[in-house]
Amino acid sequence: MANWWVLPSAVLPAQWRQAPCNHARCWEIREHLLGWVIFQRLIAHLYTYLILYNHMLPLFCCQVKVQTWINKKDKDEFVGVGARFGPKIESKEKHANWTNLLLADPSDCCTPPREKVAGDILLVERGNCKFTTKAKVAESAGASAIIIINDKHELYKMVCETNETNLDIGIHAVLLPKDAGSSLQRSLSSGEVLVELYSPDRPLVDTAEVFLWLMAVGTILCASYWSAWSAREADIEQEKLLKDGREVAPNFEPGGSSGMVDINMVSAILFVVIASCFLITLYKLMSHWFVELLVVIFCIGGVEGLQTCLVASLSMSRRFKPAAESYVKVPFFGAVSYLTLAVCPFCILFAVLWGVYRRLPYAWIGQDILGITLIVTVIQIVRIPNLKVGSAFLGCAFLYDIFWVFISKMLFHESVMIVVARGDKTDEDGVPMLLKIPRMFDPWGGYSIIGFGDILLPGLLVAFALRYDWAAKKTLQSGYFLWSMVAYGSGLLITYVALNLMDGHGQPALLYIVPFTIGISQDPLIVILVVQ
Repeated sequence: MANWWVLPSAVLPAQWRQAPCNHARCWEIREHLLGWVIFQRLIAHLYTYLILYNHMLPLFCCQVKVQTWINKKDKDEFVGVGARFGPKIESKEKHANWTNLLLADPSDCCTPPREKVAGDILLVERGNCKFTTKAKVAESAGASAIIIINDKHELYKMVCETNETNLDIGIHAVLLPKDAGSSLQRSLSSGEVLVELYSPDRPLVDTAEVFLWLMAVGTILCASYWSAWSAREADIEQEKLLKDGREVAPNFEPGGSSGMVDINMVSAILFVVIASCFLITLYKLMSHWFVELLVVIFCIGGVEGLQTCLVASLSMSRRFKPAAESYVKVPFFGAVSYLTLAVCPFCILFAVLWGVYRRLPYAWIGQDILGITLIVTVIQIVRIPNLKVGSAFLGCAFLYDIFWVFISKMLFHESVMIVVARGDKTDEDGVPMLLKIPRMFDPWGGYSIIGFGDILLPGLLVAFALRYDWAAKKTLQSGYFLWSMVAYGSGLLITYVALNLMDGHGQPALLYIVPFTIGISQDPLIVILVVQ
C-alpha cells in the first residue's frame, strides 16, 4: 500500500517520503496531495493541447448586419459573416451608406457581368468558383460590395487560398445564409432594394455578464450557508438525542440528515457517462416536441425547488412557524406541513405561467427564479462527503465540459454542447436548464447564459468547504469557504474574459472554474505540510 502513495520529491519533504504513515492525519494529507498532483498534471496536459488547438484555428470572421429597404421602406435585417480579405467593414451604422442592390448576371459572378454596375452591391450565388474570384470579378465590373448567398443555412468562413498571396481586393464581401439570401432575391422582384452593411463592435463588458456573475456567486453563497446550517441543525438534534439517552441509528454520521444524498467515487465517474448519454440524446432528438418535454421536466423541478426554498424561508418567521411544524397526511406524499400545502399552488401556478408565456421578452426572469431555487435545493440535498470525492467529481466534470464543447467538433463537425444550449435545431431560444439575462447594451442582442452545471457542480464543493469550516470551528479568514468562493468568482470572471477574447464563441466554463476551485481547496494542505 505504501508504494501506491509515491509522490514527486518536489511535493513531499524527505522526512515524509521516507517515514511510514502511522496516523490518520498523515494519510489524509497524502491522500489530498496525491489527488491534487494528479489533477495538476492532467490540467497541464489539457491546457497544452487546448492552446495548440486554438492556435491552429484561424481567426474568427466578423459578423455583419445587412439592413434592407424596399421602395424606401424599412424591411428586414439579416446577419452574415464578412470575408477575411478586402477592406474592413464600417463599424458604426451612421457612417455606413445605403447602396442599391442588384442581382448578378450571371448569377454566380464567376465571369464578368453582362452590364456594368456603378457602385452598386451585387447579390450572387455560391458555387462554380472561389470567393476571391467572385470578389475580383465584381470589383472589376464597378461593384462596391458583393453579397454571396450560401447554398446551406449555415455560415462558413470566406478565406483566401494558401497560394493567393498577391490579392488586392478593394470591396467588401459578405456571406448570407440560404434563407436570408432567398428573401433578398424575392425582395428584388418587388421593387428597388437598398442595403446597408456595417459590423458594430461588441461592448467590452455588458451589464448582463455582471448581473449573471452576481447571480451565480449569490446562488452558491445562499446554497452553501443553507447546507451548512442544515448540517449543524442535524448535529444539534443528534446531541439532544444523546443527552436524552435515546438510541442513535448505527449508520448516523455527523452533519448528516434524512433525505440527504452523498456522492461517492462511483457516482463521480458515472456522472460523465450518464451526462454524456443525456447530452447525446438531446443532440440527436432535439426537436420542438423534445424541447416541450424538457420544459415540462424543468417546470416539475422548478416547482419543487421554489416550494422548498419558500417553505424554508417562511419557516424562519414566527408567523409561519406553527404552520411549518403542523403536518397532515396526504395520499401518495405522506406527512406534509400546512405551510407546504399553502405554498404549493402558488409554485405550480408560477411554473405553469412561465411555461405558457416563456417566449415573451421578460420570461427569462421566471426561468432564472425557477432555476436558482432548483440549484439551491439540489446543493442542499446532494453533498460531497470529502475532498477526495470532490476532486474526482469535479475532475470528471472538467473533462466532460471540455470534450463536449471543443473535442466534439472533430466527431460531429459542430460543438454538441453549444448546439444543445442554443437550441439550434428548434424554434426555441435553447434548453431551459440555464440562467440567462438579455445583453442590454450589445448591438447584436442575444443573451448571456450560464448552464446549471457551471453553478451546481462547483457549488457542491464550496458548500462542503463551509460545512467543514463550521464542523472544525474555523473562522472565515482561516477556513476554506471564503477562498473557495473567491476561487469560484475568479474562475467565472476568467470565463467571461475568455468569452470576450474569443469574440463571443462558447467556452466551457468548468475549464476555468474547476482548476481555481480545486486548487484553492487543496493548496492550504500543501502549505501546512511544508510548514510541518
